Amino acid sequence: MSPAESVRATANPGAAPAARPGVGWALLASELSVLFRRWRTWAMLAALAAVPLLIAIAVRATTHEPPAGRGPQFLSQITHNGFFVGLTGLLVCIPLFLPLTVGVVAGDTIAGEAGHGTLRYLLIAPAGRIRLLVVKYLGAAVFCAAGTLAVIVAGLAIGAALFPIGPVTLLSGSTVGFGEAIVRLLLIGVFVLISLLGLCAIGLFISTLTNVPVGAMAATVVLAVMSQVLDSVPQLDWLGPWLFSHYWLSFADLLREPISWTSLGDNALLQLGYVAVCGALAYGRFSTKDILS
Repeated sequence: MSPAESVRATANPGAAPAARPGVGWALLASELSVLFRRWRTWAMLAALAAVPLLIAIAVRATTHEPPAGRGPQFLSQITHNGFFVGLTGLLVCIPLFLPLTVGVVAGDTIAGEAGHGTLRYLLIAPAGRIRLLVVKYLGAAVFCAAGTLAVIVAGLAIGAALFPIGPVTLLSGSTVGFGEAIVRLLLIGVFVLISLLGLCAIGLFISTLTNVPVGAMAATVVLAVMSQVLDSVPQLDWLGPWLFSHYWLSFADLLREPISWTSLGDNALLQLGYVAVCGALAYGRFSTKDILS
């Protein structure tokens, strides 16, 4: 804050400081710096990367191929092509491990600052509550991308080290080169990232409701599990398309020839709805909340 701004703030303590150009980018850079300097963040990314590593080592250590139809999808194909290690790792991480880590980060966005007594100092800076919410949400979204990428990269690396690498047979029966298969795996990573954006918004909203970050984290993770449980009950089929986890595993169309973008579009539209609704609720709560810490 410049001396002139300090004088104006002193003369009129109730006035909000004027936003400076570029302060949003600086705030986002600071948020990402804090997020990725935490040991907790790197521990969660390492845990996600360990999933495909453990799968590949377990398959390699066995003396026979995994039986078809047992275990995660594509597990039996790992011994023939290391490409499927990354894909199997994503399938294992999507239902629990990715939502767990995302819930920790998203639930900590606002509640963590309040719990540590730093939230009011962030609001003193010329950022504004809306901008702070957007920055916190973008920080959680970046972690989603980092977590998804960690699983893919670790899976491809260990798959190439332990198993043969070559052309990939798609679900439609056609075969594509390894390079195109990598592109499709990255598209699946984008699909997974989009799938987690709704959960990020839910965690952000819950984080505005409490000053206890552990409570916000736990509530976010519980909602992720409950959504999947409800989606698996046949009697609640009418509810499934409205649940944010409904399309989490619906990326099979990206492994066909030609690619069908229907599931990706439906998923993106659903997550956008959750982002809009939960973002509005978060703003409504945060804009009227008394910041005492």
